[in-house]
Amino acid sequence: MPASQYPYTTPPLPYAYDALEPAISQETMHYHHDKHLQGYVEQLNAVLIRQLPYQEWTLEQLLYYNTSLPIPIQAAVKNNGGGVYNHTLFFALMTPGGAGSPVGALARAILQEYSTAEDFQRAFLARARGQFGSGYTFLALSPTCRLRILTTANQDTPLPWNCCPILLVDNWEHAYYLQYQNRRAEYLQAWWPLINWDIAEENYQRALLQQHGT
Repeated sequence: MPASQYPYTTPPLPYAYDALEPAISQETMHYHHDKHLQGYVEQLNAVLIRQLPYQEWTLEQLLYYNTSLPIPIQAAVKNNGGGVYNHTLFFALMTPGGAGSPVGALARAILQEYSTAEDFQRAFLARARGQFGSGYTFLALSPTCRLRILTTANQDTPLPWNCCPILLVDNWEHAYYLQYQNRRAEYLQAWWPLINWDIAEENYQRALLQQHGT
């Protein structure tokens, strides 16, 4: 994910609002992108408006070193900064029609951890279905360069755990409730074919460089 700094802006969707239909409706995309993500961007900027030293930090630094921030702004930065980070990554990792299946080095790494791509899909979606409450399910690269399926609550990210996100799905109800109501499993099944595996591969390659310290 590209580094970004204050003042934060809402990146445009890389596709039309209706491009992911019927899996994700145009109405859902408008609310999710234009209301939820935009709200996190505005609130993060409001928190940092008088925090001049931290305006120079990247979004990743604000989240990774969150406990080093002044105590009065830690929670607001974690919640709103995480909202910006997670949503930006989530929207970038979808594409009309999807890319079929994992590609490149990421595909090979998945097969090292799981016997088949189908086994990985089942494990990832089971973890997402079973998450209690709001949050995200991630595929992330651990500090030892192993792939791990992780869940986070609310707008937390795996960054403080030294894990680099590669893929994620939004399990907050606002991501699917207008269309699927409480049927999260149905939403997840519809979301999977939308994954942009080319972007996931780029994230994986970037994560490898980061974990190797280069």
